[in-house]
Amino acid sequence: MIDQRRKRILLVTRNLPPLVGGMERLNWHMAEELAKVAEVRVVAPAGSTAPESVGLREVPLRPLGRFLFAAQRGALREARSWKPDVVLAGSGLTALPALLAARAVGASAAAYVHGLDLTAGHPLYRALWYPALRRMDRIVANSAPTAALAQSIGIVPERIGIVHPGVRLPTTLPDEQAIGAFRREHALGNRTVLLSVGRLSERKGLREFIERALPRIVAAEPDVLLLVVGDVPKNALLAGSQSPESIRATARHAGVEGNVRLLGLLNEADLELAYSSADVHVFPIRQLANDPEGFGMVAVEAAAHGLPTVAFAVGGVVDAVEDGTSGCLVMSGDYVALAEAVTTTLTRRDDLRASCLDFARRFTWPEIGAQLGRQICSCQ
Repeated sequence: MIDQRRKRILLVTRNLPPLVGGMERLNWHMAEELAKVAEVRVVAPAGSTAPESVGLREVPLRPLGRFLFAAQRGALREARSWKPDVVLAGSGLTALPALLAARAVGASAAAYVHGLDLTAGHPLYRALWYPALRRMDRIVANSAPTAALAQSIGIVPERIGIVHPGVRLPTTLPDEQAIGAFRREHALGNRTVLLSVGRLSERKGLREFIERALPRIVAAEPDVLLLVVGDVPKNALLAGSQSPESIRATARHAGVEGNVRLLGLLNEADLELAYSSADVHVFPIRQLANDPEGFGMVAVEAAAHGLPTVAFAVGGVVDAVEDGTSGCLVMSGDYVALAEAVTTTLTRRDDLRASCLDFARRFTWPEIGAQLGRQICSCQ
């Protein structure tokens, strides 16, 4: 008799809301979309929120060693009692617990990798996690450059697939009244707004952008305001930070203190208003050794609000921004060209709105979830 039960997928992750960041949103949506085609349970940090239809086993978040030990134990217990068909690591960090849990019950093992989890230099990580990743039945990379990194550590190409992170398209964009209220609240007036969204890490390159590109932009557009949404990284691996104080000091030294405003973290509703109030999203990612930008979800989120992105063509950003369609890509480290691209894109802001929205529609979560389901279920 044919077994008609739905597939069972056990997701093991350290990244779920209320922790803030692209990986947290990604893992939440992965669980939600996979739950449409399979039964899904998650092993995640205590206090995490999971989609309504998804079971949750909580383990301690900190310190990292305790999380890994508890995640391993929790994944094994869940696997033995529930008998999943696939155990999925939400990042390379949880690949070892996922693999061991899968092998304990004869399930397939898969991992969704982001870039940094394939370049981490810690000797213990390389000694234990890299072999675990190489033994996975399926590796799903968030971009073509991340897939290349997977091959570089010895994962055979036949086991690698690519599924870009998804985006939630707003059903309706904020109206003029809401945008006006947001601009008044933050004293934006009628100024031209550049938006930066993301953790204030060294890789994001905000200080360098302010020092080397923003003065040129201000010279061409004196009323321009760089609006910064985000805070220093917390619970992130190997992420050096750029503190708000250091960013303000850099702006003061560069003579553009009045053109920079830091808002810290925003809730989802206010973030939508920030996207809708801005004229260009800037994404000056730096190319750092062993700290790659795997994709660049905020560029697609900006496009989903009709907002073009100007970025350095680094890592997976080349998959997240389509040059001439959803913004402009510039050679890495060329801040003169980056400043020129920002001023040029400001003049094309209205023309790019429709093509940005069309680009973002390629990344809707239902489509991305279906691709992910096919990838990890095909590894059985």
